[in-house]
Amino acid sequence: MQMKTGVEQSVYAVLLLNMLPERAVLHSEVISEQLGVSPTYFQKLLRKLVSADIIKSAPGVKGGFKLNKDPEDIRVYDIYVAVEGQQSLYSPSGILDDMLELEKDDRCCVLEELMDEAEASWKKVLKRETIASLSEDINSRRFTDNITDLKKWVEEKMVV
Repeated sequence: MQMKTGVEQSVYAVLLLNMLPERAVLHSEVISEQLGVSPTYFQKLLRKLVSADIIKSAPGVKGGFKLNKDPEDIRVYDIYVAVEGQQSLYSPSGILDDMLELEKDDRCCVLEELMDEAEASWKKVLKRETIASLSEDINSRRFTDNITDLKKWVEEKMVV
């Protein structure tokens, strides 16, 4: 299993938006440049986050994006689902059924239960962490100078 980079980019975009004061927004081009992401591709991610009510867009010359919820209410799992959807990570392909030459009614997958348990555990961890908890973690680490610089960058680039 490998998570697509869109989830990671979306989490970090939401973390950047979390640094904004109440009435400020960031342009999508500014965020995509900071993340090193194609602006066209990044627009697709932002639309998914808007559709999931995680962020909202403000139209116009002074428009941009900002959080639509409190950071405590935005779970990493919510961002994952917004970007990747609800589908299961594992889908049995019937290899064992074919190897054993099982009839349609006898088909089974010995991995399915294991994969379902692993996915449930993975989801539980993603549901536990919020944008607020990730922000707190980032701010409590040893790179406080770097965070200060990033917050200055956000202040310079934000639109009020």
